[in-house]
Amino acid sequence: MSPIAHNPDSCVNAIVEKQKHENSVGELVAPQESDRHVIDCEAVPPAEDASAERATEDLEALHQAPSGPAYSVFSDRQRKFTVFMVACAGFFSPLSANIYFPALNALSRDLKVSNELINLTLTSYMIFQGLAPTVFGDLADMTGRRPTYVLGFIIYIGANVGLALQNNYAALLVLRCLQSTGSSGTVALGNGVVADIASSGERGKFMGIAQFGPMAAPALAPVIGGILTQFLGWRWLFWFLTILAVVYLIPLLICFPETGRNVVGDGSIPPQGWNMSLLNYLKTRKTEHNDALNWTVSRQEMKAAQAELARKRKLRWPNPLKTVHIIFERDVGLLLLYNSLVYTAFYDVTASLPSQFAEIYGFNELQIGDERLLGHVQRLRVRPKRHILIPKLFRASILFGHLMDMNYKRVAKNAGLRIDIKRGDDMRHFPLERARIEVFIIPLYFGIAAILCWGWVLEQNAPLAAPLVLSFIIGLCLTGSFNVMSTMLVDLYPLSPATATAANNLVRCLMGAAGTAVIIQMIDGMGRGWCFTFIAAVIFFTSPMLWAELKWGPKWREQRRVRVEKQEKEEARKAEAEID
Repeated sequence: MSPIAHNPDSCVNAIVEKQKHENSVGELVAPQESDRHVIDCEAVPPAEDASAERATEDLEALHQAPSGPAYSVFSDRQRKFTVFMVACAGFFSPLSANIYFPALNALSRDLKVSNELINLTLTSYMIFQGLAPTVFGDLADMTGRRPTYVLGFIIYIGANVGLALQNNYAALLVLRCLQSTGSSGTVALGNGVVADIASSGERGKFMGIAQFGPMAAPALAPVIGGILTQFLGWRWLFWFLTILAVVYLIPLLICFPETGRNVVGDGSIPPQGWNMSLLNYLKTRKTEHNDALNWTVSRQEMKAAQAELARKRKLRWPNPLKTVHIIFERDVGLLLLYNSLVYTAFYDVTASLPSQFAEIYGFNELQIGDERLLGHVQRLRVRPKRHILIPKLFRASILFGHLMDMNYKRVAKNAGLRIDIKRGDDMRHFPLERARIEVFIIPLYFGIAAILCWGWVLEQNAPLAAPLVLSFIIGLCLTGSFNVMSTMLVDLYPLSPATATAANNLVRCLMGAAGTAVIIQMIDGMGRGWCFTFIAAVIFFTSPMLWAELKWGPKWREQRRVRVEKQEKEEARKAEAEID
């Protein structure tokens, strides 16, 4: 990593020095193995024999090697810290959803409402889990990631305080919507941050780390919820979430960097205003006291770069319709629809578990929480020992991430394409759909079979070991599948990743909300076996959508790229005409 990564404020001086060096030496070509060394083209001797001819051919290959600025100037340590913070932020939305499950029966008794009405609080939570990111995603792509994170956590903390103090069902329903609004944007923002700092060739690895929080939360939340509900009462669920959010907000304000490429570019342009962390602010104040001449030159260049980026992003009210527009793209629409079906099937299993385990096995809130934990422990290949839970969860969360990167490289090699992790790849001719879909297609069908068996295992009141084994298969296969599809969506919209992820959340959460709203009635009317047979059949018989994506997806993606480039040229022409 160059010194620019360690000191973004000095990037302009470094560029100037580099240009002077290039002018004095001659034409420089970056070799394929490393971007830190250069070759003087005139230093190659004339081709006089076969070996010299081969040397000339090698030199021509070097001329074709990728060149240009790095995709991101953040160091590897900075990127890991940033993605770790993203994973922690992504922990809150599924934590708030799943910590609530063990308290459903207690809330139904204390508020004197039916199980169906309590399940509506799950439905409302998922509806706003889909709607809120449409606003937060566009806001983040427009103003940057940091301000949107801070705004979301302020709303979330206020909602949790209200939930801890409320005493009636109407307040519970409304405040759960507000709680979902504050927390649900974190997943969309997290995917946006990963797209900011990682190119497609290494995005799977970082997406795996970012998904650690969302994957760990469903495993840890039920046992936390069960303990708190059993010994302290359900109100302490929300006091616990309040305390946890305040603790997280402190390092977020102090050291979480702004990564939005429309604000800081590749990271070399310093943030300004509300995009600055406390460390950024202190660093800027310290720089002001350095050498006056150097600071003046650097300041002028940075101000010009900041002004250029600010000119391109016009501040306005967030527009949720941008998310809706993405949904109607053919390749994206197919992916979103199928992803939402898989997501709904997973949440139907999860939402029905408390009532079914209470009815079949006579479990109380604490036991339900423990069994949900053990189910996730099984699906993540973890022995039920609390001190090794987190490391194993981490390994499982990055499993599909590494598989994505491995398959990306394999597909590129088979297609004869060069991968440039540092600078990013040209995706116009890359078979992206194949590189992503091949990772999860086989695990997906195992997950469908597990859902089919899940219904009949519950129908026959089988021993507890049976549903726990099936929970392992369902959890690993289905969550891995829709995580890969979410990564693929970010690849399709690299310039607006938060908005694209918001579209994903909108479709899958609205469909998931509908599924959780009717799952109890479906079980009562159809029986456990036939209910989950129907759900498995829907996912299986709609899976040809993925094969259609493989066949026609690249053509649709290219047509969208050409259309977008044409629109951008027309907008630039209009802007120039207005200036004239």
